Amino acid sequence: MQAIGFKTSLPISEADSFIQFEKETPVPKGYELLVKIQAVSINPVDYKIRQNSLKDKISDNPKIIGWDAVGVVEAVGENATLFKKGDNVFYAGDITKDGSYQEFQLVDERIVGFSPKNIPIEASAAMPLTSLTAFELLFDRMQLSAEKDNGKSILIIGGAGGVGSVATQIAKNILGLKVIATASRENSIEWCKKMGADFVVNHKNLLQEMKSIGYETVDFIVDFVDLNQYWNAMVELIKPQGKIGSISDPTEPVNLRQLKSKSVSFHWELMFTRSMFQTNDMVQQHRILNQISKWLDDGILQSTLTTTLQGFSVENFKNAHTQLESGTTIGKLVIKY
Repeated sequence: MQAIGFKTSLPISEADSFIQFEKETPVPKGYELLVKIQAVSINPVDYKIRQNSLKDKISDNPKIIGWDAVGVVEAVGENATLFKKGDNVFYAGDITKDGSYQEFQLVDERIVGFSPKNIPIEASAAMPLTSLTAFELLFDRMQLSAEKDNGKSILIIGGAGGVGSVATQIAKNILGLKVIATASRENSIEWCKKMGADFVVNHKNLLQEMKSIGYETVDFIVDFVDLNQYWNAMVELIKPQGKIGSISDPTEPVNLRQLKSKSVSFHWELMFTRSMFQTNDMVQQHRILNQISKWLDDGILQSTLTTTLQGFSVENFKNAHTQLESGTTIGKLVIKY
């Protein structure tokens, strides 16, 4: 089978930043599924790992990345019970294993869901990683619910990004929250509104912008951009006994003591935690993806797909990484095999 990977971390403009190569098709064992991949989406984690994981060294075997895929089950391991050959599936995968930039992939069935039936393959491929991240942060980490939180307010920092786009939809359509998203460019502002944001504010002047729409404070804040950059504003904007969640990677420590007087709780989210540590509740990702699939089929959520590239090729993966590294993409970019 064919795969695309890299042996060392290079700028995407370099000829060998990605290489295509042949490898043996693996055989599933235990809880594994062998999936024939039909489409993948590209996430910021992809280019960050390409840029940093093999710095100043050359690997004998090319590293295969990619953490979003839709495909068909070709074979199952001896312990697999959730799926059978021929099932249509989607998943984000496991960051400690080979990724989805290949024709076939092994993935643990406990982190796989049945893919949506009513939307195109490429629209489905755009959704697993961002949906799992948004769902886990809002429900599993921050413990929000429509029953107790309907009508409360949430500030989503980074509303036009992949995770922000899904978090906006879940917050609005499932939880019934008043959603304030941040964006600054005209097209990203319109995108946030399309995703369901009640208000869109410019993150470059956050405190003043929030006051201008009548919000001195909010019940919840989620950060999908840069915790360091917005920390002081978040401390000021969060209500007493509120909740803050983040997926970003701060380069400097943040002072949690600033939250003490308000008794505010802070929540980290990493979508790969369950698979990395083989947690007892790992199968929760199977359940979450099935729920996301149903919401997509029922029209409660819409796919965040904006761009599709056709064909499994080095050129397409380099093109996709170039676009994401520009920092100006909206929604999700998918490569259909």
